[in-house]
Amino acid sequence: MATEDEGRPRGARLVLLILLVAQIMATMDNSIVAVATKTIKDDLNTSGAVLQLILSGYTLMFAVLVVTGARLGGDVGHRRLFMIGLAGFTASSLLCGIAPTAGTLVAARLLQGAFGAMMVPQVLSVIQLVFTGSARARAIGLYSMVLALGVAAGQIAGGVIVSADVLGSGWRAAFLVNVPIGLALLAAAPRYLPGHTPSSRFRPDIVGILLLAVSMGAVVAPLVFGREQGWPAWALASIAAGTAGLVLFVRYELRLGARGGQPVLEIDALRPRGVKSGLLACCILNFAFAGVLFPLTLHVQNGLGYTPLQAGLMFIPYPVGFAAVSLTWTRLPKRFHRPLPVAGLLVFALALAALAVVVAGGWPIAVVSALLLLAGAGMAAGFSTLVEQTAATVGPRYAAALSALVSTGTLLASVVSVVVVGGVYLATAENDPSRSALGLSRSLWVDAGLLILGFLLAYRTWRLSTRVSTETAPSGDAAEQVEAVAAPGNAPPGEVEVEPAAGPVEEASTPTGARSAPR
Repeated sequence: MATEDEGRPRGARLVLLILLVAQIMATMDNSIVAVATKTIKDDLNTSGAVLQLILSGYTLMFAVLVVTGARLGGDVGHRRLFMIGLAGFTASSLLCGIAPTAGTLVAARLLQGAFGAMMVPQVLSVIQLVFTGSARARAIGLYSMVLALGVAAGQIAGGVIVSADVLGSGWRAAFLVNVPIGLALLAAAPRYLPGHTPSSRFRPDIVGILLLAVSMGAVVAPLVFGREQGWPAWALASIAAGTAGLVLFVRYELRLGARGGQPVLEIDALRPRGVKSGLLACCILNFAFAGVLFPLTLHVQNGLGYTPLQAGLMFIPYPVGFAAVSLTWTRLPKRFHRPLPVAGLLVFALALAALAVVVAGGWPIAVVSALLLLAGAGMAAGFSTLVEQTAATVGPRYAAALSALVSTGTLLASVVSVVVVGGVYLATAENDPSRSALGLSRSLWVDAGLLILGFLLAYRTWRLSTRVSTETAPSGDAAEQVEAVAAPGNAPPGEVEVEPAAGPVEEASTPTGARSAPR
């Protein structure tokens, strides 16, 4: 029988290492690829629209399947699904790295997103299985830090990897780097990760998943390709059909829930006052982040001639600002917590508006770095606190449903942002690098304008949340999971399911025979 030190069984450090390495590999993936986009474009002779698909396809598949992946973990076993997802993610990374054409790369990226949606939600679930008490709090803190810093690490790693051009691999190494890491984790995971007895039987909402995936695809595809083709009739018809499909999806999910089924998204969680405004504000925050990342990466390489390494390094101030606020805002007096998301969204909007002016008038790197730092701090001040306030509005009954909605909604917002805001940049500067600064400035103004709307929505959520009694606020594990539900920007979310206490936990397959703690 394992001895425990403040809720940490023997072998837990190796368990946590395996989980966090897998999480950071998935978290870093999109930011590594973002730095490599110009090199991919030049090597495969792709259009800007295909570049958008390479970035957004991964996130789209992840967003559609992540909730199902989280629930399936409780059904088939978190360790088993983690390994299936990890094996698929590793294999699809290899396919990305050897892709001979842009179409093959897009297909492999879709596979990456699907398998990532199986793997990533199990990370927080296994942490909850293995750790208890203060040890769990520390493990979740490390997990949250990985999410926050993964974007920055991906930017830097992407620049280093692509610039190194190992054996002439160029951008392909940005994907191939996942292969040895994934193989090492696959060798270690069966030995160290604990198994568990499934807590419930989950029936996947196949109809809901297909409706959401097809409808979002019908909206995203014409937004990607319609601009290049002069907005033909098929593009407008597809957008209309996709929008109708999303309405049908919502109605189907409501009916399924009313019949006692298990919808992929529990739409009823949106009914309490203030939830819709809070969720929309969270989505706008992620929309704005993705709307900065893609066009700014293209501008510094196309318009300014930066190397991939220089492009990666110049993004460092943003995640530094995000991490600094994320790790310190809880230490503020309680009276500052409620207005913090309102202030954060306003700061974020003003920072991007100032950046749009600076970009159009020149490129003083010190000023740009300061504004990126401020933007990252503003997003951090807005996101975590806004999720907390929205969770307080719905109470514990809808904690899991809200987590799923925040996770899926913010990821889909990132997809739409890459397409829409990226399209604004590409429409201005794709064929004329001399107009790159103008294209970036226009993109930033779109982001800043939406953030003002997010500011108004956050203010509404703040006012409504102050009317909710403290007895309705989520507590304990539910609050921890809601706060950890999504990473900034394209970073994949964590667990999105708050489950009841599990049954007996199987003995962990570790050299010490440690038994993982029950939830």
